[in-house]
Amino acid sequence: MIELDRLTRTFQLGDEEVHALEDVTETIRAGEHVAIMGPSGSGKSTLLHLIGCLDRPTSGSYRFEGRETADLGEGELDALRQRRFGFVFQAFHLVGRLTARQNVELPLVFAGIESGRRRQRSQEVLEAVGLAHRARHRPSELSGGERQRIAIARALALAPSVLLADEPTGNLDRRSGDTVLDLLGTLHAGGLTVLVVTHDPRVAHRAERVLMMEDGRIARRIPREGLAEALAHWGIEEPR
Repeated sequence: MIELDRLTRTFQLGDEEVHALEDVTETIRAGEHVAIMGPSGSGKSTLLHLIGCLDRPTSGSYRFEGRETADLGEGELDALRQRRFGFVFQAFHLVGRLTARQNVELPLVFAGIESGRRRQRSQEVLEAVGLAHRARHRPSELSGGERQRIAIARALALAPSVLLADEPTGNLDRRSGDTVLDLLGTLHAGGLTVLVVTHDPRVAHRAERVLMMEDGRIARRIPREGLAEALAHWGIEEPR
């Protein structure tokens, strides 16, 4: 599904060239649940943004479902982002003046879907995240965990094949975070491909495997059963 070949992303900061990603080669199969870990500045979020076509690589190849993304025009990339990827961020990015249902319906509005179908679909995904009863509440009336679940519902509105989550539990207490992780696990079990950037070992332990990044490269590929040993090697405590 996702094929990366020597993917590189370079930024120019004044006279200095910064390699955010360098020669990343990886394949992610449809239906996988993969966590991306590493210290700050290691390239985790840059990699996620490139996979989600929010940015273009400086060099290298990125093929999604067999299509070379470098060959796609902006309109085709917009359609790919809209229809194939769902995005979830640490800060939720909900619109404060809109209700939960209206926030979930936003991608459907931008996709030109008529109002009756929008309402039906928003009801479906709100039920999927267990928050149909909160449809008329605004973000300020919801807990942090509920806001993140609404953000996930919005990401699911157009039935993407890949969910990209950047620190989805970073702003949540442990109980709310566990609820969100349970939801991501349920979505993955239903066939969704899930990629999660995280600093949290609890999040990583829910994945099937972990890509550990360092200095813009994939330093280690770790199966779930080898994660405890790998975390100890990196000085990260195993979750309790």
